[in-house]
Amino acid sequence: MRRLRHLTGHHRTVTTNRVLGLLLAFNAGAVNAGGFLVVHMYTSHMTGFLSSLADNLVLGNMKLVLGAVGALWAFMSGAGSTAILVNWARHHRLRGTYALPLLLEALLLLLFGLMGAITLGWRTPFSVPLTVLLLAYLMGLQNAVVTKMSSAQIRTTHMTGVVTDLGIEMGKMLYWNRSGTTPDRHVHANRERLWLLAGLMGLFLVGGLVGAAGFKHVGFIFVVPLALVLLTLSLPPLWADRVRLRQLLKGLRASPRAVPPPAPSGPQPDPHETR
Repeated sequence: MRRLRHLTGHHRTVTTNRVLGLLLAFNAGAVNAGGFLVVHMYTSHMTGFLSSLADNLVLGNMKLVLGAVGALWAFMSGAGSTAILVNWARHHRLRGTYALPLLLEALLLLLFGLMGAITLGWRTPFSVPLTVLLLAYLMGLQNAVVTKMSSAQIRTTHMTGVVTDLGIEMGKMLYWNRSGTTPDRHVHANRERLWLLAGLMGLFLVGGLVGAAGFKHVGFIFVVPLALVLLTLSLPPLWADRVRLRQLLKGLRASPRAVPPPAPSGPQPDPHETR
């Protein structure tokens, strides 16, 4: 339980960042690939939606333009929601700094698993079903969690940057350092980072295989186990914060300023960080 609390807590280490990043890469791969079988779109692929927006503006296909705008808006809204929740938790010095957005993602996944068929028929102003917007929102929500906790060093919902960095490290590893070159000019691969990148790519792929198979054979309900994993990650730190959260809720009912943040205890995150 203590280890799970540390995975989404405000005290970050290289190990906790990597473990959480790897778990969320698997989750993103499963949701992204499984969602493609449902809506025929990769809802974490914002590059593709931007290209679609440009192409269809030129072709005059406004229906697809609206769909691309909707997906982009939903993804950015998810990332924005994470920023609000994480900074709110930091302001009130909660232990589970990154637990709230993961809890929100878990609850939305549970609803999607239980009501996914309904969202397919629910039209939106963006000419795509609610399912597309929901999945894009979830991907933005999750990607922002890992981006903030790792200072943009780890990404989980798209692999372009991961594969690029992996190729760079492989190139460094294969580089021939000629004899007579001074040690300070030698090129060396960061093997620790190389294995992390390979792990992220591998778990995203495995998650994609599992997600595609799950959606194909089980249907929407397949996301329920994924939501339970996120609940397992997010609930322990929130349970540790239960007294403080109860005070905050009482304070919000009485007055937005009724409950001041507690005095700092131990190392705290940089209060000037607003990313």
